[in-house]
Amino acid sequence: MKKNVRPQKMYFMALFCFCLILTNAFLANAQAPDIQPIKVGPVEVSGSFRTRYENWAWFDVPNKDSKYDYVGSIFRLSLKGKHSFGEQSLDWQVEGAFPSFGGLPRGAVAAAPQGILGLGGNYAAASGDERVGFFLKQLFLRWKFTKGSYTTALRAGRFEYSDGLELQSPNPTVNTLKRQRIAERLLGPFGFTHVGRSFDGVHFNTGTAQTSLTLLAARPTVGVFQVEGAGNLEDVNFFYTSFNRALHPTTVSGGQKQFQGEARLFALYYRDSRQVLKVDNRPLAARVADRDPISITTIGGNYLRAIKAGKGTADVLVWGAFQVGSFGRLDQRAGSIAVEGGYQPNLALKPWFRAGYFRSTGDGDPTDNTQNTFFQILPTPRIYARMPFFNLMNNQDVFVQTILRPSKKLNLRADLHNLRLSNSKDLWYLGGGAFQRETFGFVGRPSNGKKSLANLLDLSVDYQFSPHIGLSFYYAQIFGGDVIKRIYPTGKNGHLGYAEFTYKF
Repeated sequence: MKKNVRPQKMYFMALFCFCLILTNAFLANAQAPDIQPIKVGPVEVSGSFRTRYENWAWFDVPNKDSKYDYVGSIFRLSLKGKHSFGEQSLDWQVEGAFPSFGGLPRGAVAAAPQGILGLGGNYAAASGDERVGFFLKQLFLRWKFTKGSYTTALRAGRFEYSDGLELQSPNPTVNTLKRQRIAERLLGPFGFTHVGRSFDGVHFNTGTAQTSLTLLAARPTVGVFQVEGAGNLEDVNFFYTSFNRALHPTTVSGGQKQFQGEARLFALYYRDSRQVLKVDNRPLAARVADRDPISITTIGGNYLRAIKAGKGTADVLVWGAFQVGSFGRLDQRAGSIAVEGGYQPNLALKPWFRAGYFRSTGDGDPTDNTQNTFFQILPTPRIYARMPFFNLMNNQDVFVQTILRPSKKLNLRADLHNLRLSNSKDLWYLGGGAFQRETFGFVGRPSNGKKSLANLLDLSVDYQFSPHIGLSFYYAQIFGGDVIKRIYPTGKNGHLGYAEFTYKF
């Protein structure tokens, strides 16, 4: 199926020219120390604009749009206010989001098991003919109380949340590891997509610079691939709690203490009562008959540490979780673990070499009463699958990574992954959790008794012109294995390339 690509090419060229003009117009701010919000009386105005041109080559499906390109953008505008009285303060935020698309593929959905062919197909299938949206991304009220070194905060309304980032560290290695290798494995805003998700609920946090106790009760909004993200999923609810503690203090210049590590314990209860077809390895008839809710409790923790080693810095990271509860009519028994390490030698390009292993359980018997597939809840998959053709369910991932940082503005990164299914009797899973009332949120494709999924090589270049302006380039190449070859016999390899422009004010 061929389509007229000229309109979307013209759309991209016009958008790219606009971004170049905007870059030149604000490049004079390159030396600004930070982004200063616009003041309108007592109200702070801030926002961001992100646009990304994506070129997809999904695994080949004859007579379908498995190769396509499109442009996705999102504009966010935020209003904030704060009122202080003694040791207490009350602040609020209202933020609107305006996603838009140009040139989405019309034929990027094939019959099962080939299914939706990349994220462009997801947007087109979820949003239909809608290409522009507007909705409230955040709307909350927060009360804070500070006494000495302790701060307590209670937030209610609509907000974004990322598990694993409850405690901030002045150590750059610790913070980078948390953002890139800990956060959003189970709960995240799915910010890579041009719509994303928020959470409606109540968020409580108390602690110091060294400890943090968090309680969160919420439900996710619709969105992610659906361009309209105003409502929420009233039949999907979760309760999350975590305790974080900074570890391994050392004395730095000025006599201040800096913590070189962190540990976290967490528990997450998730319940999905939607009457939708579940995705697992049971026969279709068994899944159609199963309308019981999903009720899963996940208990886990993580530990990470930066260690002075010779003339460089070493790091170690461990993350793990196990699950109990019910997956519809099945008993849920599953788990996952990640073990990683790295080293940053003191060299001119500031290289960082890392390697790691991840494994989550899969289900080996589709006829018994137990579900052993690790369920990823509501994550941001793209952090751990930079070309998001897989997630952390029934997955084994062995990776090596190199990061180069020639300057504070420039970041170069290369990753190589060997991906296998944990259990050949289970499925190849994709997706990031519930985002519509009528679809499950995860997709599964048959393994056909195979385990080898793919080798993935990806490269990225990120350049921050100023605190306001950033530009990113990314390319990934998939070398498909036996699982993909059985489903896509005419083309088991694929790629994704994109150019992304971001402006913040």
